[in-house]
Amino acid sequence: MTVKPTGEFSQYFDPTGDKFGFPTYPYGCAPDGLATIRQLRNAGLRPGGHDPVAQILWANRRNQRVAYLYRTDLALPKRTATPAQLAAIDAALTARRTCPTCHQVRPYYIPRRFGRCLDCHSGAYLSEVDHV
Repeated sequence: MTVKPTGEFSQYFDPTGDKFGFPTYPYGCAPDGLATIRQLRNAGLRPGGHDPVAQILWANRRNQRVAYLYRTDLALPKRTATPAQLAAIDAALTARRTCPTCHQVRPYYIPRRFGRCLDCHSGAYLSEVDHV
């Protein structure tokens, strides 16, 4: 339901697109049947390749902000990853946590600046190897 805003938000009310060249609504006044990407995602949907049909404009202290609106009746269900894709992601994330020096899987990502886990970087691993 479109509500005609009053006050400071009325400058952004342009449902025909005459002023902004694109149907424009102020924050909180978008009509039913339109949603932002984030709202679609929360509903388990995606735009499905369709272009935005309107926009929401609002201003904060520094600049003007925009959020594009998509038709919910044209939205498609979100795609889900296949088991093979999920396994590949899991393997890649495990590789990021595996130290190339001691080959242990750590509970954190190996820092790129050191190229090894924090224990190996501090020398704890090297001192253990010397005493074995």
